[in-house]
Amino acid sequence: MLPLEPDGNIFVFWALILAHPDLDLKAVIKGWKILPMKMKMNRRQFLKAFTQVSAAYALGGTGLHQYGKHLEPNRVVVERLQIPLKNLPPTLEGFKIVQLSDIHIDSYTKIEIVEEAVNTANRLQPDVIVLTGDYVQRSAEPIFDLIPAIAALDAKYGVFTILGNHELWTNADLIRDALEKGGLPVLMNEGLALRVGKAAIYLAGLDDVWSGRPDLKMALDKLPPETPTILLAHEPDFADTFALDGRVSLQLSGHSHGGQVRLPGLGAIVLPEYGQKYDQGLYNVNGMWLYTNRGLGLGSVPYRINCPPEVTEITLVSM
Repeated sequence: MLPLEPDGNIFVFWALILAHPDLDLKAVIKGWKILPMKMKMNRRQFLKAFTQVSAAYALGGTGLHQYGKHLEPNRVVVERLQIPLKNLPPTLEGFKIVQLSDIHIDSYTKIEIVEEAVNTANRLQPDVIVLTGDYVQRSAEPIFDLIPAIAALDAKYGVFTILGNHELWTNADLIRDALEKGGLPVLMNEGLALRVGKAAIYLAGLDDVWSGRPDLKMALDKLPPETPTILLAHEPDFADTFALDGRVSLQLSGHSHGGQVRLPGLGAIVLPEYGQKYDQGLYNVNGMWLYTNRGLGLGSVPYRINCPPEVTEITLVSM
């Protein structure tokens, strides 16, 4: 396989896929373990997309390169949405959840962007904050640079986390220990009921579904009857399976980064395994809501175009 330089142009990356249209990019690139990637379109669609992007690059030149690498990745946006739940108790009307995901702290994702996202999240005055995995990229040690920033997150009923595939690919035990010592509990196939007045909302978290040992039954073991349930699961595409349980009201995921580069009318060019069907935004999966956050950080390709990093504000309302 051709090497991809970490600071290489994103169009080189697309050219690599063009040359290998049916290739799963599960590889070590200059010593980096990256996500297996698959095309979301057939060869004809990709050729059309590649032509459009190449034309845009020819017109935009360095400007597009600079925008995708230096501007949009640093433009954190707040995505606000209301999600209606059946039988929501009156005391949970307006309950606010803020989600952050896929920080990937390393040489691409600077601590300043994380601090901005943390400040943004706190200003929203949420009832609960959740982080849905992938705090690191190539190694576990940068978690110690990240902890002071995310430990500043503040919510009325607490801040809760899960692990993603990059934690399991590096050193899950070290990262879990660092999170918990930083006051950020990790929900590993477990859940808890948060009392809100006379009602409760149940928050459950799974081990990474791709590389870990997720156990939904164990995570819901302490679920009180008729309690709205929020499930944290890093990879969104397992929602089809989790929805079959029937007890989960809302699944919150990340993992896909939204593709990082999205073309008008075509969407994401490349998406990771288990982040292809539900790549960004809100879905109803067999009666269960799913929201996929685009993440804050960057993967192996340091660009975002039409796919800015996000902080998600979710308000629960009665149906």
